[in-house]
Amino acid sequence: MDDVTQELTNAQWRKSSLSGSDGSNCVEVANLTGGRRAVRDSKNRTGPALIFTPEEWTTFLASIKNGDFD
Repeated sequence: MDDVTQELTNAQWRKSSLSGSDGSNCVEVANLTGGRRAVRDSKNRTGPALIFTPEEWTTFLASIKNGDFD
């Protein structure tokens, strides 16, 4: 198992407060080493995860708040 896979396996995942209240559109976020963040679909916990650098995470959150993905 490579280092990233091991880190994702051991990560403390939390459900995003912006996820749907009915549980159908949930994402989970985990803090990783070096300030990185991982995001995954809570319905597919063994599926792929997006990994963001600190700078990418800041830009991603700003885009969400700006409505760029609506």
